[in-house]
Amino acid sequence: MAFFSFKRSAKIFFVFALFSTSHLVSFAADIQVGKAKAEVCNSCHGPNGNSLNPEIPALAGMPALAISNLLFFYREGNRKNPIMTPMAANLTNAEMKDIAAYYAAQTRQTMHQTSPVNLATGPALATKYNCTQCHGPQLQGLQHIPRISGQQKEYLITQLKGFKAGTRADMDGNMTSAATNLNENDIAILSDYLAGLADRPTP
Repeated sequence: MAFFSFKRSAKIFFVFALFSTSHLVSFAADIQVGKAKAEVCNSCHGPNGNSLNPEIPALAGMPALAISNLLFFYREGNRKNPIMTPMAANLTNAEMKDIAAYYAAQTRQTMHQTSPVNLATGPALATKYNCTQCHGPQLQGLQHIPRISGQQKEYLITQLKGFKAGTRADMDGNMTSAATNLNENDIAILSDYLAGLADRPTP
């Protein structure tokens, strides 16, 4: 895909150098500033990032680096969306970090109820397709990899279909590779299973 051009690969390298080495930059993320900046985001992504729209992703509890990277990709054109692209166009790197820090600090509220059948078969599929290997054992995301537990079911279906079809931008090709072998039933089961996963209480 065109996404894997040298120019875009260079941008991907840059974003990791920028956001994953926060101790080298002169500013720290400010959650309160991020909260103020995120007010306009909440109109789509829901109160405190808990989306109420089945087609719009929840951001609450997402790893901060995953959010800041995605905002960067929208701003730089690596990923395109008629709403997100203009929203990210004028954000500074510091503003991206502040917004990301705010959403990462919020509690994900999971309301979806997974069907008993998919609740039983979902874990095996998540293991088979390496979901837990990349997104973490509880599927809450790791560093730059987004959280998928408690995510909106319809959003998950759309993204998985996009990866499978090769129409969804993929940073390193892992999701496209993983989704290649998914069939329609797998996508339906995984999406229903993931959407219903709530945070485990702290012991």
